[in-house]
Amino acid sequence: MQNLSIAVPIKSGSSALEAAGNQGRVGQLTSSFADYLHQAIQEVSNLQKEADLTAAQLATGEIKDIHQAMIAAEKASLTLQLTIQIRNKVLDAYHEIMRMQV
Repeated sequence: MQNLSIAVPIKSGSSALEAAGNQGRVGQLTSSFADYLHQAIQEVSNLQKEADLTAAQLATGEIKDIHQAMIAAEKASLTLQLTIQIRNKVLDAYHEIMRMQV
């Protein structure tokens, strides 16, 4: 099992504006963020599949430990809830930016 980590380290002394000022790096940053987002969503999907598989194995009697199935289900639930909350915060920020008058 893999841990879901959403913390992104930020180097001190560098800012997003400095990084965005370099036109060549903007494309790299964008694709990197897209890759990171895709990887995070894929990990949530994998945890959901693992929880489903564990529940099916528990139902068929392949595994006897109910704790293993409950932990997998709870981990999948928590990562999905976290993903939904992050999505909601991003949408709220987007709507707030769209309401700004220029």
